[in-house]
Amino acid sequence: MSHEHDNLILDIENLVVRYETEDGIVHALNGIDLQLGYHQTIGLVGETGAGKSIVIDAIGAVLGERTSRELIRTGARSALVTAVFTGLPKLRWLEDNGFPPQGEELLLQREIQGDGRNVCRVDGRPLTVAQLRELGRQLLNIHGQHDGQQLLDPDSNMDYLDCFGRTGDLLEDYQSSYQAMSEKRRQIASLEMDEAERSRRVDTLTYQIQELERAGLKPGEDEELDARKTLMRSAGKLMDALQAAEYALGGDEDSQGACALIADAEGELRGVARLSPQIGALADQVSTLRAAAEDALESLRDQGRELDFSPEELDRLESRLDILYRLKKKYGSTVADMLDYLERSRQELDQIQDADDTIARLQKELSQVRAQAREKGERLSHARKEAALSLQQRVQEELRQLDMPKVQFQAQFLGQQEEEDGMGPTGLDQVQFLMSANAGEALKPIQKVASGGELARIMLALKNVLAEDDGVGSLVFDEVDTGVSGRAAQKVAEKMAQVARRKQVLCVTHLPQIAAMADTHFSVQKGEQDGRTYTHVERLDRAGRGEELARLIGGSSVTDLLRQSAEQLLAEGEKYRNVLREAL
Repeated sequence: MSHEHDNLILDIENLVVRYETEDGIVHALNGIDLQLGYHQTIGLVGETGAGKSIVIDAIGAVLGERTSRELIRTGARSALVTAVFTGLPKLRWLEDNGFPPQGEELLLQREIQGDGRNVCRVDGRPLTVAQLRELGRQLLNIHGQHDGQQLLDPDSNMDYLDCFGRTGDLLEDYQSSYQAMSEKRRQIASLEMDEAERSRRVDTLTYQIQELERAGLKPGEDEELDARKTLMRSAGKLMDALQAAEYALGGDEDSQGACALIADAEGELRGVARLSPQIGALADQVSTLRAAAEDALESLRDQGRELDFSPEELDRLESRLDILYRLKKKYGSTVADMLDYLERSRQELDQIQDADDTIARLQKELSQVRAQAREKGERLSHARKEAALSLQQRVQEELRQLDMPKVQFQAQFLGQQEEEDGMGPTGLDQVQFLMSANAGEALKPIQKVASGGELARIMLALKNVLAEDDGVGSLVFDEVDTGVSGRAAQKVAEKMAQVARRKQVLCVTHLPQIAAMADTHFSVQKGEQDGRTYTHVERLDRAGRGEELARLIGGSSVTDLLRQSAEQLLAEGEKYRNVLREAL
């Protein structure tokens, strides 16, 4: 991605994607160029399998989303994706994570290597894939064609509500108390045992404590003993070297060593030092050398005395190491681990022996943290219910604009019936989204009554509501119109155009209504050249858009009547966008 044009927010150059199959390598994309400008909607259309969604996957890769080494071109060692973002608001995340902005642009890079490793950078500075994902989700949102299935999972309903209500801080505060409460319960449960079990545990702990205490363990002694043993096993070789060095420096009864020879040299120079200042300086140098040689000789003799091992010492050392080895098999891999085990065993024994008093104390502490968790959970629940009322209204308004005027949408709150004290890891509540698509019909869980088209529009409505407040400037929709047709498709197209007045929108679609509403239109086509598969992306002019829309409307056979219908769609789309621009 480059930034040659100031009005671009997205500029993809030479994008390559390949997949390895049983029949050989399929080149899904090869050399794609794509540009997206400010306050524009791009329609990306093409036959199924042409490579539209793969473009979206590649964009997701540079934003830290899940990807694979299959993106690497055949014969290459890695694949590099680069993205430049401009016109961004101040992102606190950059400062908090040690990546202060370097200028008005933000450069993201991700290199996917053949061995599976990823090298990620922001403005040339390295970061992890997880960090890249956190940052990427603040820059661009990708709504996939299967996102609607998330609504079928009740657990996701709570996540959407918390995201809308911005209850993250309240949830975190509650969870800290909930975890403290769970820990108190665990401690109490470990102490509430029958007398026979308690007696067995006391016997076990007592034996283990006594065994470790008899050993007289000292921190770090295993490392010291291992080092001493290694030294003793090399004593012969070391002694030979020390003796040879001592002879070279000190000599013996028959010959002088280096120390004596240096002393002779010093004496000769001192005898004539008064005749020449230079000779005097040399005599000083030799004197320093002599002193250093004598110090080294004395150190050699000290080392020799330290290496004077006895067989008895080696036996004692190996016996001690054997004891430590046997204890390590039971209590830890190091002396430090064993000492830690000893301390924990003493504490547990004290707790068991004073179990009744300890349980009473823990019960009192549990009551306190339970009350704290309850209070925090109620605050969280109240905030969620307030957010739910607002979410319901806004989603229903979105759905009316998406040709679902009779729909009712509601967040239903259920208690944590299966959890002790009615408190669970996520709070006091369980949440599930209900809907009724027709007048007179009772509200029911979405997963039981929503059709594929309804599910797609509900998810689009929900995502649009969430996107209004998330501060992210760019949205990507990957076939979110699945299951939608006719009048509903036109309403979805109009909603996309409305969103594009506030954000930048890239949409992968098969629907002519949505493609006609786009400011810019790209066609994705797959072909072969020289025995290889290539995907070609072409930016269409007005005439090209008409032909592509006619194909989307009528299939492979394009007639004049279909072209007229396509021109009408384009004209209506342009008219609608102009109305929106004038309203800004």
